[in-house]
Parts: sequence; structure tokens; C-alpha cells
Amino acid sequence: MTKTNERHVPVLFKEALDFLRVRPGGTYVDCTLGMAGHSEGIVRRLGPAGHLVGFDRDTEALALAKERLDGVCEELGSEAPRITLVDEAFSSIGSHLKPGTVDGLLADFGVSSLQFDEAYRGFSFQQDGSLDMRMDRRSGLTAEQVVNELGEHELADLIYEYGEERRSRRIAGAVVRGRPISTTGQLARIIGTAAHATKQDRIHPATRTFQALRIYVNRELDEIRTLLEAVPLLLKPSARLVVISFHSLEDRIAKDSLREGARQGIWEILTRKPVVAGEEETDRNPRSRSAKLRAAERQGPGHRAQGKTKMPHKY
Repeated sequence: MTKTNERHVPVLFKEALDFLRVRPGGTYVDCTLGMAGHSEGIVRRLGPAGHLVGFDRDTEALALAKERLDGVCEELGSEAPRITLVDEAFSSIGSHLKPGTVDGLLADFGVSSLQFDEAYRGFSFQQDGSLDMRMDRRSGLTAEQVVNELGEHELADLIYEYGEERRSRRIAGAVVRGRPISTTGQLARIIGTAAHATKQDRIHPATRTFQALRIYVNRELDEIRTLLEAVPLLLKPSARLVVISFHSLEDRIAKDSLREGARQGIWEILTRKPVVAGEEETDRNPRSRSAKLRAAERQGPGHRAQGKTKMPHKY
């Protein structure tokens, strides 16, 4: 397992914390703890009366996050806040927090560096490893099961829908013919042969298919929808929501959810356009190039949507 990297700085770190507007003594939630880069920044601003709640369904990431945050709390001593770590997917948030108790919530939907960099996790084809791709390795289908057991048409639809891959049928056919497939390298080679890179391609031919498999295996889009439906009930008036997405499917869900919430008077959107990483950050961390941050502030019960309708009573 990779050791904790104390120097690890997450994507859009300053921007996320600025929009989150962490206030001493508040309760803040990091839905995607990862290596606790964002959470460390939150903890250092909370003070002894504050409370951080962190979620991660990846037990390895959670262990590293705990190690990092324990070190920060030891450094802060009596000024350290209370920390609660939850070893579950963030879609379970409604079971762990009471309505109207949260001052700010952050969700960074990208795959963590830990997951990408470990070959045996199967998230990347940069190194040859087993085709797993599960964020929670204790349950669920692996990517190996998906590529070897799904029918060709179903596999093609999956690659097209979740990977937005126009060559999905050609790739699915090649995958079926190449079975059994057990490693990331083997799958990447099959895809590369079926979908030759063109001059217009800026990414490896296997990138979108790997994305599609990962989303499918982890039910990522359903998780995001469930979270965004639950958040308004949990936040206090004037609390902040900050979401960071890394591909168009995630960003579209976040954008549409916030716009609909603003129409209903639930949110005031703080980012007219998504915030993206600057040149200095993208040079330091190429993965940040695809990151988009959106932020919104929870409106109170008396707020009117665009001066027309009251916020629904259920919120």
C-alpha cells in the first residue's frame, strides 16, 4: 500500500476551501475523503468546537486519511476539532447526519491518486494489473467480471453511455472476441487494436472504455444523484456546497441539480461558470486539467425562487 504523502495537495485546493468558507466551530462534511488533502485544510480552520465528518468506501484510502488527520490533530493539540470517519459510500449520508446540522459539504468526485497509482486496483492501464476497479473491494462486480460476462450489445451500450465512446460497438466486439481478459494491459491492447488512435485523438484509445467500466462497477452516477438529492435537507441556511467533477457526465448531473435547485429557491449558485485549475496547477498536476468546480449556498425557508415561488415545504 502507498504510504501517506503529507505533501499531497488535492485538485483546486484553495478554490474549494474558499468557496466552502470554513467557519470555526462548524460541522463540515468531506464526502470523498481520499488521502484527506481537502480535509486537512478544513481541520486546520475548524478549531476545537468544530466537527469534520469524512466518508470513503475505500478502506485503504480511509486508513491513510486517518493516519494523516491523526497527525494534524496531534500537531494542533487542544485546538483540534472532533473528527468522525465513515467507512461507507457517501450515498449513505442521510443515515449518519441529522437534517439542518451541516455548515458545509465538499464532494470531489474524481478517482483518488491512491487508486490510480496502484496497479493491482485496476483503475489505470498505465501499469499492468488485475481488472478490479472497485472502490470498495469488499463487494460488487469487478471490471473483469463485467468484460467477460456481459453480452456484446450490453457491453457496447455501457461503453457508449458511460464513456461517451463513439467506437463502442467496435470495441465491444473486439473485447468479446478477446475473452477471457484478466488484466488492464490485456484489455488496453485489445481496445487499442480495435480503435486505432487518430490525429484528432488527444487521449489513449482505451481511456473512455476504462472510464465507462469504472463508472458502471462503482455505480458512480447513481451515487452522485443520491447525494445531491439528500444534501439540501442536511445543510443549514447559508451553508455551502462545493462539488468537483472530472468528466462531463458528473458535471452535467451537478450543473442540472444546482440549476433546478436554484429555480426552486433551494440554492444560490456561486459559480456562474465552473471554476477550473490555473496554468500553474495543471503544470504541476496534469490530472487537474479536467477538473470543474461548482459551488452553491443553501437558501433559507423564506427565500423565493427568482421572486416567484416559495421553496418546497419538504426542504
